[in-house]
Amino acid sequence: MASTVEVPKQHKACMYDKPGAVSIKVEMIDTPEPGPGEVLIHLTHSGVCHSDYGIMMDSWKSLPYPTAPGQIGGHEGVGTIAKLGPGAELAGVKVGDRVGVKWVSRICGSCLACLEGYDGVCFNQAVSGYYTPGTFQQYVLGPANYVTPIPDSLSSPEAAPMLCAGVTTYAALKRSGAQAGQWVIIAGAGGGLGHIACQLGARGMGFRMIGIDTASKRELVLSSGAEHFVDLGAHADDAALTAEVLRLTGGLGAAAVLVCTASNRAYAQAMGFLRFGGTLVCVGMPEGALTPIATAFPNTMCAKMLTITSVAVGNRQEASAVLEFAARGVVKTHLRVEKMEALAGVFGEMAEGKLMGRVVLDLS
Repeated sequence: MASTVEVPKQHKACMYDKPGAVSIKVEMIDTPEPGPGEVLIHLTHSGVCHSDYGIMMDSWKSLPYPTAPGQIGGHEGVGTIAKLGPGAELAGVKVGDRVGVKWVSRICGSCLACLEGYDGVCFNQAVSGYYTPGTFQQYVLGPANYVTPIPDSLSSPEAAPMLCAGVTTYAALKRSGAQAGQWVIIAGAGGGLGHIACQLGARGMGFRMIGIDTASKRELVLSSGAEHFVDLGAHADDAALTAEVLRLTGGLGAAAVLVCTASNRAYAQAMGFLRFGGTLVCVGMPEGALTPIATAFPNTMCAKMLTITSVAVGNRQEASAVLEFAARGVVKTHLRVEKMEALAGVFGEMAEGKLMGRVVLDLS
């Protein structure tokens, strides 16, 4: 592999030109130089996540700062290293290596959270696509010791969703504490995270999966390994929905529920799906005003010994593990590839709840 490749002085990037609206501007920007310990990555693909939509719309009230005009979004980027900064070779990378950029694009490696393996809550982290240039562009900088190697047998479009949707749901399934053979429910099972969670749970971890979503997602959910599909629209109210879940699980409920949709109502419904000792795992982040989980009553939680936990994103080991699952064919993202100029339209589909699986941008 060549030690150097030609790098253009400028490249294309998708910017949020009007945060708070679905508005994308594609512009030519200067290509940066990698600093000490950094690599310059020539990106070829980037997944599109609901988190990108939330940041563009400036609708996550939990974020510390409003999204700035000109922000380049994206956090599921795959490409090849085009240039090494001083000392980057010490991380064991070289020009031409194919690597990925995740939601947490940089950690300090020395705070207590990092030392205990909680990359997602590093006290000094950088988030790709939020006050750090993201992966909806053709070139991006990354720390040489934190980019994720991509298996040779996995295509770049298939690898991209693993860097957020894959690693996050894998970490969430692990954190659920469910055991092989137990029921696990995915709320939002037909979405980008949900259908991957179904596959990982059913085919990679031995869980019995139930997917909950709208009727249009039925085929995708069942083909992703779910034993049962529950149609949200086929039940008169939440009580009827809960009754159906209990019927499917032999009257007990599920050992775990992963809420992979950004819906406060889904969180309120989920508590009723749990069996004794069950765990609700928070994954999807609702937009708008911060709202507590409506049915998380201490009395009920104590009586059934329920647990609520959460996952922001997985760590480096979990990212490598889920890429290996994908390389082995255990999980295969339902995706379609679009050009970067189509990003606004993709966000429009996302806003209307019409998007099934994942969209990956071709950044060429």
